Amino acid sequence: MSPITTFCQDEDNKKQLGVSGRDWTSCNADVHAALAADWVVNLDVKLPTVLDHGIKVLVYSGDKDFVCNWRGGEAWTHALKWSGQADFQKAEYEDWTVDGKAAGQLKTSGNFQFLRVYDAGHLVPQDQPENALAMLRTFITGELKMEHFE
Repeated sequence: MSPITTFCQDEDNKKQLGVSGRDWTSCNADVHAALAADWVVNLDVKLPTVLDHGIKVLVYSGDKDFVCNWRGGEAWTHALKWSGQADFQKAEYEDWTVDGKAAGQLKTSGNFQFLRVYDAGHLVPQDQPENALAMLRTFITGELKMEHFE
């Protein structure tokens, strides 16, 4: 985490980010404790309503994540009971590329997407920063498809 720590502790960068006078830590104990209760909350019971209201949802997993492995992510997205479940289960994976290079596999049905990100562990943005940025940009703009166009 040293490059991000160095970046976030730099006073010029803090000024640009509008956070002058604040300290950076990679894992704040108070924030960690406050969010710890969410680890065991089953939110997939709320997801069907979100999907059925047409809101876009992207679930992604690094294919080298041993904490939350991608096969587990695939399994719960398939098991999720919602109006588009059968179509999602039937959808095929398509190659997802970033700048012409294989970056993962994407399954899409309507407004629900599952992305397996290649060569990424539990912290996809740390392991694959360019691909994670492309994933977020294209998801936000509605352009996350089988290919990310250069």
